[in-house]
Amino acid sequence: MAAALSRALKLPGKKVSELGEYDPLTQADSEDESEEDDLVLNYPRNGFGRDRSSSKLRNSRPVRLVDDQALEEEEEDNDDEWREDVPSKSRLDRGEVKGEQYWSHRESGRQRMEDVRGGGGSGGALGVHGAEAEKRMRKKQTVRSAFFLVPLVFAALLVPLCAFLIPCRKRELEMKLQWERALGEAGGVTPPALALWDVDEDAVEDVFLGVTAWTNESYTIQGNKSMWETVLLVHSNNVVINSLPISSTDCISHGLSLLPSVPVYSAVALSAAGGHVLWRKVMRESVMSIQCGLQFGAPPSAVCLLVCKSLIMAVNATTGRRLWTVLLKNIESQVVLLPDLQGDSIPDLLVATLPADAALDLSLNLISGLTGATLGHPVPFNLTAQGKLIGPLLHETKQGAYYILFGLGNVEAISVRDIYIRATGKTPLTQALRRRDLSWEGLKKTNSTSFVQIYRGSEHVEFLLPLVAGFGNNHNSLDRDSNLNSSRSDWAIVYGSSKVSVIRQRDLRKEWTFNSAPIHTQPAPGHFNNDGVPDIFSQHSANGVMKAQIVDGASGRLLWSSEFVCPRLHLETAAISTSTGQSAFLFWASDPIRAQGVVTKTTVAPDVAAAEPLIRKLFLLHPTYPTILLELSNTTDTAVTSAVSYLEHQKDATYITVSSRPTPDSEPGARIIKSISLRNAVSKGKTVELEENSSSIEEVNKFFRRLYFRRQ
Repeated sequence: MAAALSRALKLPGKKVSELGEYDPLTQADSEDESEEDDLVLNYPRNGFGRDRSSSKLRNSRPVRLVDDQALEEEEEDNDDEWREDVPSKSRLDRGEVKGEQYWSHRESGRQRMEDVRGGGGSGGALGVHGAEAEKRMRKKQTVRSAFFLVPLVFAALLVPLCAFLIPCRKRELEMKLQWERALGEAGGVTPPALALWDVDEDAVEDVFLGVTAWTNESYTIQGNKSMWETVLLVHSNNVVINSLPISSTDCISHGLSLLPSVPVYSAVALSAAGGHVLWRKVMRESVMSIQCGLQFGAPPSAVCLLVCKSLIMAVNATTGRRLWTVLLKNIESQVVLLPDLQGDSIPDLLVATLPADAALDLSLNLISGLTGATLGHPVPFNLTAQGKLIGPLLHETKQGAYYILFGLGNVEAISVRDIYIRATGKTPLTQALRRRDLSWEGLKKTNSTSFVQIYRGSEHVEFLLPLVAGFGNNHNSLDRDSNLNSSRSDWAIVYGSSKVSVIRQRDLRKEWTFNSAPIHTQPAPGHFNNDGVPDIFSQHSANGVMKAQIVDGASGRLLWSSEFVCPRLHLETAAISTSTGQSAFLFWASDPIRAQGVVTKTTVAPDVAAAEPLIRKLFLLHPTYPTILLELSNTTDTAVTSAVSYLEHQKDATYITVSSRPTPDSEPGARIIKSISLRNAVSKGKTVELEENSSSIEEVNKFFRRLYFRRQ
């Protein structure tokens, strides 16, 4: 039957070399056997039977590939011939053959890897190199992992350290900024000299103070391992305090004797962190003012001026070492910083002297900022008006010309150029002094006069100050930045003790006038509203009641006012810049007086009121909540002067006060210097409502906790 089928299909037989002749049907019938033969033939090619050397395998591989190709072609031809009769079986068998070939190739790949890693002969050598390469790879992976994990662990440790240590340092700094120190004895309510400047370069302004102490013995201080004693020098019936390096036996040998209760005057620098003494400079007379900010030397170092009645001494702000001294008579004002007059790149100075003798006139004196030498001679001015000394203040016009504002009861202006020419008789050397402002020169009454009239009237001027927010808070009148801001502004003027006006610097006309009760302390400019023009905080006292008020700097209308029990002190208000862009006003008062009816001191018997100590409170007013005050502290001490220092990095400020502390006996009271952190005081402050308001206490406390302070 098979032969008949073969003849019917006319399928030719196929002759294969070395295998004999096969009938097509015989070939089809023995398909399973051929598949097994193919697998056997493929075993050596797929990596089995590796008992021979690798070179033999490599040499025999091309021949086997040719045989395999011939067998594959033969199988394909047979499949084509058979596909007509049994197509499904052909496809299935071909899929099985291909699958067997795939797995045989995969097994051969694994076997080769085993031969490379652990084989003998040349395969063993390759295995050694492979092990070394694997070690190197493991080392590289270990180093890479270390480079990744070490910074990760360090960062993980750094985060909790920063979270715990930085707040601790911040808290430690806040504690250091809060201190209290007794230094010297109180000399009544006269405010001592006070200034701020960073001495030890710790980004915190330190405190400079004029101190008076009384002693029954020679006053001794330690300096450079030598004893300096303050003695009395008697000459021409004048008793003068001096400091000489002598001993007590020297005093006796020179015929000098020490009198009891000798006043010892000195200037002291205190650290802002802790209040310890940095240096002390003994002076021959009481220090009226201390001004810092002048810088010269190589490298430039800060210089402070100690101004007394008859001398000005320049000292190094860091060490207190004396740099130069200039002797003058009857110094009456603070020192004014001028532009460079001599071409030595160091700002020069001006000071006013006013003899007690009415026959002598007010004089302006020019001083070299570098050497302390007087420039020329004093320039006298015959001022007809008599009253309180105003100024002198420096003003720079829009044209870059410099004028000095001063007067006695009235306010006049004279150019620095004219002062220099009259003092030295020379033409100004620097370009700054050669400029003239024709608009200001045109305001002179006559061509023969040197004065430009700022204010002249029957009511004497009490205060004149630049309309600059926070003016005078830190008493750094020699700081260039402060002088630059204050010398280009309009002015607030208080005259007749009850009228407040703003004078425009461009045309010297009054912007507005506000009538008030008598004002006894210098007003404080600050931003109460958001119009960009500083407003004016002032206070006055009468009949046991103190009234505080804020006047709009742009229009002169009343913005805020409140009444308090009179604290019986005259201390300037401080306006401090805050994160809201407005100013916080710090002022001293007693209990507020409410409109509903208040118990004031007039309702208390006079003898009872005299027996009970008066409690004075430090209040903070912020424009966001004008009907709420924050009580920061309270005391029975009498504050006589204060200053504000900004801490840029901490977004904080310190409030420094100098007070007189009462004593139970008749002995003189102690002079107390106190520093507080405002943010810390605000966080612990007590809210005081002036009127009923809709704001909740939680909302108010949240606002003040988020409030911080910054330099204007």
